[in-house]
Amino acid sequence: MAVEKGSDIATNSQNLPEDTSAGHLVELQTAATTARGEALDVYGNAAAAAELGYVQRGLKSRHLQFMALGGTIGTGLFLGIGGAFLKSGPLSVILGFSITGVAVFAMMMCLGEMTTWLPLPGAIPQYCSRYVDPAIGFAVGWNNWYLSALAICAEISAAAVLVEYWNDEINPAAWISIIIVVIVCLNIFAVSIYGEAEFVFAAIKIVTILGLIIMAFIVDLGGSPTGDRLGFRYWYNPGPAMKEVVMTGNTGRFLGLFSTLVYAAFSYGGVETVALGAGEAVDPRRNVPKAVKRIFWRILIFYVIGSLAISVLVPSDSKELGSVSPWVIAAQNANIAVLPSIINAVILTSASSSANAFVFVGSRYLFGLAQNNQAPRIFLKCTARGVPIYGIAFTAMWSGLAYMSVSAGAAEVFGWFLSLGTVAALFTWCSITVAYLRFRQALAQQGVDRNTLPFKSPFQPYTAWAALCFFSMIIMFNGWEVFTKGNWSVQGFITSYIGIPLYFGMYLLWKFWKRTSLVNPAEADIWTGKAALDAEVWPEKVPRNFFEKIWLWIV
Repeated sequence: MAVEKGSDIATNSQNLPEDTSAGHLVELQTAATTARGEALDVYGNAAAAAELGYVQRGLKSRHLQFMALGGTIGTGLFLGIGGAFLKSGPLSVILGFSITGVAVFAMMMCLGEMTTWLPLPGAIPQYCSRYVDPAIGFAVGWNNWYLSALAICAEISAAAVLVEYWNDEINPAAWISIIIVVIVCLNIFAVSIYGEAEFVFAAIKIVTILGLIIMAFIVDLGGSPTGDRLGFRYWYNPGPAMKEVVMTGNTGRFLGLFSTLVYAAFSYGGVETVALGAGEAVDPRRNVPKAVKRIFWRILIFYVIGSLAISVLVPSDSKELGSVSPWVIAAQNANIAVLPSIINAVILTSASSSANAFVFVGSRYLFGLAQNNQAPRIFLKCTARGVPIYGIAFTAMWSGLAYMSVSAGAAEVFGWFLSLGTVAALFTWCSITVAYLRFRQALAQQGVDRNTLPFKSPFQPYTAWAALCFFSMIIMFNGWEVFTKGNWSVQGFITSYIGIPLYFGMYLLWKFWKRTSLVNPAEADIWTGKAALDAEVWPEKVPRNFFEKIWLWIV
């Protein structure tokens, strides 16, 4: 049962950042008060709340909105997509990102509904434990943490690939070390500092991608220094638009399309970070639905239109695809001086930004697991500024695996992490849809009308079932190519399918050790942690002029 806040959990403003804005100070005080109330609500007594601390709601609306738009956009879009073009052709890539994007958006609508009802730190394992089965919460929580650790390594390894563009004689270990130090520093001080860093990083990525799309339009129409009007020539020469993979004819083209679904899943990985940010965001009931809905524009503009732009600029038989960003290749082919280095520099910051985001994500999953008593209690310990310091340290520690790039080659290591991370992401998304279906049943059996929810996702439960089936299909068949004649590879088989026994092994471990059972929807805990949030009211911001009106619309 939820425990109401007591008078001993008063606002302590001495730990709040200084700010000359009275309105901002009130906002911070409200967030700190809410955090203390949530701590008491969840832990059940003031002593535990005081001993362990709690995360604070230091993420503003603009932080959350830009996390949704560009927070985990990393090398999957800027670098990994090149390998998909080389293998499957332009039309297959566009269709693959579009189809997977629809399923991802459906999943995010499910997550948005649960998150606005109960925005918790480390939300996903908590939802799975409360609504489905504690064993699934344990499995998805540690699967998500493992995904975050892999994604950090993937992004840092990709950064090492990008640095080789300027000088392939520099030891990548130096760059790996610099990136690790930077992302740890951005996470350990306060969530507001992390939010500011991600706001800046995401803004750079958004402006860059929009600029590159405009560049693609100009170059395609013949506005580059070469004066060459490209049109859609690269769709049929070297063509075809849908390449045949392994087999010939329609079967080969279908297999080529299917292989792009795996690339797309990796690129969309981490999109669920918005739910984790909601646990530390001010006014989540207003800001989370806005952020979730904007995922649609992220998918459409950055991935679908972005892949279309690449398809008209770069021939799909370019040997550099996969090791050099297709955007860099496009700028080089158009003879646009300096731009390739600028693009590469932005992509390098993008990889660092994505790694930074995954350190945040991994630490919050550990926090959520510890709240469920499924991880050591030490991961609940927060600093005075609400940072789960031991969770950050443990997650960041595994970034050292990126040093494998020094011996095995950065491009090869990036490929390993891509395959491993994709399956982990797909299991996360499957778990979210299952949790949502059980959440709906819990609402119905406990007399909560969905029409009263702060955010109600449309076309349910059909979209949840469709997304679950789609993600399950990719998990089962993502490594199909290793079974074809002449393509067998032990390494390929392991990286494609090791995630399956890992996930179900963790599920069975907790299932038999703790003898858990499916949660009865009539008894599912949809209330604990909600009272403190319901007690707080964030003032609605009223724009004072036209420019503030535009800004508030953006954020």
